[in-house]
Amino acid sequence: MLFNSRGVSILLALSIGIVTTAFLSLLEGVGTTALILTFILSSSSSYLLISIVLEFLFFKEINKLYEVFNKLGEKDYSFVNDLETQKSFNPLRKINQEIFSYAANKQQEIDELKRMATYRREFLADVSHELKTPIFAAQGFVYTLIDGAVKDKKVRGKFLKKAAKSLDGLEMLVNDLLTLSHIEAGEITMHFEEIDLLALVEDVFDQFEGKTDKKNMSLQLDKSYEGPINVIADYQRIYQVIVNLISNAIKYSDENTEIVVGFEINQKEVTIAIQDHGAGISPEHIKRIFERFYRIDKSRSKERGGTGLGLAIVKHIIEAHGSSVSVTSTVGKGSLFSFKLPVEKEPEPYVPIADEEGE
Repeated sequence: MLFNSRGVSILLALSIGIVTTAFLSLLEGVGTTALILTFILSSSSSYLLISIVLEFLFFKEINKLYEVFNKLGEKDYSFVNDLETQKSFNPLRKINQEIFSYAANKQQEIDELKRMATYRREFLADVSHELKTPIFAAQGFVYTLIDGAVKDKKVRGKFLKKAAKSLDGLEMLVNDLLTLSHIEAGEITMHFEEIDLLALVEDVFDQFEGKTDKKNMSLQLDKSYEGPINVIADYQRIYQVIVNLISNAIKYSDENTEIVVGFEINQKEVTIAIQDHGAGISPEHIKRIFERFYRIDKSRSKERGGTGLGLAIVKHIIEAHGSSVSVTSTVGKGSLFSFKLPVEKEPEPYVPIADEEGE
């Protein structure tokens, strides 16, 4: 309920009119008409003055405070920026602005803590689920061998290979978790140097030659490029990015399709684009594909393998290079992942060096 200055103004104005008339009645020779006029004039003028003062200096600010608290309840913080740009010499308004900003900041902190708590719960649940799958698989094979299957050479070899495959998946998951954790904590330092993107991509193509042959797919450049394509980046980390993106493209593309890598070169930067012709990604999933363990189709993703951390690692590595990953996709036609890398290092800030005499 908002405060209203009208009632308070009337009460104060009547009080002033009564007091003024009472004092005037003590004087000799003052008639009833003069007293009535004095009461009316003093009351009305006092009412106007008091209502203006109360409305603009007091009640208006209190009403604003109530409005802001309502907005805080609705988690609407748009008013904070407006308050920061407003300047006023009214001390009450300044106090209110401080209260508003403090309350809004605290509410945002509470909301962020709640969001992080939810994120931690989801992350622990995801990690537990992802670790459970290879561990249980390996346990099943090992215990089957212990229960007697070890005596059968064919079964023994088959189960040992499956157990080893499950443990390899577990190792890959742990390594990806450690890599992601170290990157986010800033414990991995990027070693920036001049690298040849063209040679790097060709090395990645060679690595996936066996996988593409099985699906009758092709890895190719969008056109012929002459000479090296040099950028400033961490070779190992960008190699990891290209591997993850091409690996995903192979997993989620149909047989008899092609994956195309292209470069857009200008004076300041090079854009790397990886285009596949797979199932594509719907808009509601594009916003979340860089989250840890997020899978569009969890059942089919399990069949294809992977840890669910590849794109999260890609995102963090590219951000550590001062860039970001862009995604455009059409369901049923394919997806395009792209990012930019600088051609030259930014010049180091000049620091004057004192001479031997310290001048």
